[in-house]
Amino acid sequence: MEYNEIIKKLKSLANPKNVAGMARFGLSSKKTVILGVKKPVMDKIAKSIGKDTKLALKLWDSRIYEARILAALIAEPSIITDRQIEKWISQFDNWGVCDNACMNLFHKIPDVYKKAKKWASQPKEFVRRTGFALMASLAVHDKKAPDKDFLIFSPIIKKYATDERNYVRKAVNWALRQIGKRNKNLNKEAIKIAREILSAGRRIDSKAARWIAGDALRELGSIAVQQRLK
Repeated sequence: MEYNEIIKKLKSLANPKNVAGMARFGLSSKKTVILGVKKPVMDKIAKSIGKDTKLALKLWDSRIYEARILAALIAEPSIITDRQIEKWISQFDNWGVCDNACMNLFHKIPDVYKKAKKWASQPKEFVRRTGFALMASLAVHDKKAPDKDFLIFSPIIKKYATDERNYVRKAVNWALRQIGKRNKNLNKEAIKIAREILSAGRRIDSKAARWIAGDALRELGSIAVQQRLK
């Protein structure tokens, strides 16, 4: 499919009711147009397109939310450059595009563990979210990674658990929970980190830290998770 054909198709599928529903879940944007096309529909469109990084870059520049989701689905991780990735991340302003880019593209790029730490350390809200969302995505997708690759994230998870910004704290929590569900060893480590975060949160009166830790401890220590890990 060509660029103009894709944009025309996306606009033909626009659904204002879906847009309103997405807004209730915090999916809104001041920089992009949201059409309200459902993700399964975009998955089908992406499959019909195939991998095409040049087209992905053009779709990104359309400033249409759904086109940016497609861009992450069809871009090739071995071809897209660091400069292009940094451009995308600098323009994130909602969790939908951020998380989809991490889950569908960024977890496959070179030096990804190093980049996750770097982005998590940046002050801008959605750049920092990218770092932690990427940690969560790696915990799910990188099945062969050794535990040590995830243990390097422990200090940075503890450090930024006091970030009170909503989209950061949720991503920190997401990363902690996904790492803690990989296996028994990482579960023990994640529970230990969560307890340390909870203690620090009580000491410095951090609402974010208390929520991140409390939510993680409930899931990671649950019967369901513990039985699965056995």
